[in-house]
Amino acid sequence: MKQRTLVILGGAAAFSIVSALLLSPGNPEAPADAGALAFKGLASRLQGASRIEISKHDGKLVLERRGSTWVVADAGGGYPVRPERVRELLVGLTEMRLLEPRTADPALHERLGVDDPSKPGSSGLLLRVQDTNGAQVAELVVGRRRVRTQGNLPESAYVRRPAEAQSWLAEGRLPVDADPRLWLDRDVVNLPAARVREVTVRRANEPELVLAREETAEAKLALAAPAGFQAKDEGALDEVARTLEFVTFLEVKPEGERLGEALGETRFVLSEGMAIVAATFKDGDKLWLRLRAEGTGNGVGAEAERLNARWRGWAYQVSTGKEKALLPRLEDLGGRASTSDAASPPRPVAAGFVPFRAPGNAAPPPVTPAALTTPTAPRPVAAPVQAAPSAPAASTPAT
Repeated sequence: MKQRTLVILGGAAAFSIVSALLLSPGNPEAPADAGALAFKGLASRLQGASRIEISKHDGKLVLERRGSTWVVADAGGGYPVRPERVRELLVGLTEMRLLEPRTADPALHERLGVDDPSKPGSSGLLLRVQDTNGAQVAELVVGRRRVRTQGNLPESAYVRRPAEAQSWLAEGRLPVDADPRLWLDRDVVNLPAARVREVTVRRANEPELVLAREETAEAKLALAAPAGFQAKDEGALDEVARTLEFVTFLEVKPEGERLGEALGETRFVLSEGMAIVAATFKDGDKLWLRLRAEGTGNGVGAEAERLNARWRGWAYQVSTGKEKALLPRLEDLGGRASTSDAASPPRPVAAGFVPFRAPGNAAPPPVTPAALTTPTAPRPVAAPVQAAPSAPAASTPAT
């Protein structure tokens, strides 16, 4: 038994030695690049970078610079990416240093992940940075990587210049990935619930709901319309108030593409007078959201324009769990008649319902659910809307 164990251990050691020799350069002298930056003088050349390609055997990610913004070229025609991610990648390229040469035998590149990335089954990635004229600023095959897990250990990766057979162990952080979801800025909106003063919910063939809160720090949203009804589910009311908090998307596409059935529209009036209008659509099991901000003056206009600049032209797929917060029905809020002799159930809003408007604004023309598929120009927002009085509110106009 002992002899057999020694034979096994000896064979394993021999295999390790052979592997180390295979993955080491054939020339015992280290190439001149050892210890040098992978790309000398790259920082100045990156000023003109306008395109980044990350290719693998089954796809390619293309990032383009448009003005001061980097976008994913094939994400609906160019959706912005996280700027810090691009910055980290480009800085990583400028700081990457070639530590030790590895194999120059193409037959062994696959072991390090630096074989031809276009070959089926390859785990390598081809990174290209180009300038506005299409010239190569930097080009590198990136193989297996070691990320930092503890202490001050630097990150490293096996790399190879595409035109060379020599591979390297390189030091530096290089967050290169061909999955566009890891690059897109998926944050849609984050407005705290405390800013929401009034919410108007309009669904076709459903009663129009108005939720409002009094101007006190402790006040919560309460059902202001339809008259004669109360909403008893405080948790559901709180979810409505928090609808615009920490919203991220699952997918994004141009708003002109098919979004499915128009479910309705919700208007969130904030304490400063700005309003957020959310149009919701259902396409099979996907929930799509289109947003716009309305408001002028008192510093509101700048915030509204900033939000619209981000949202304009896009539709966002969000979690289906958002539907009850975006377009709650009376029963979703625990609605019930406030008195035993309450009038008949609230009158549903038919196909030609009139959209909510702030006091003092001229009445807009009737809007149908189908019209929600066409973007509308923003309407001015008046002063912040106060909570509805306790007296019964007027009924929704008959249609």
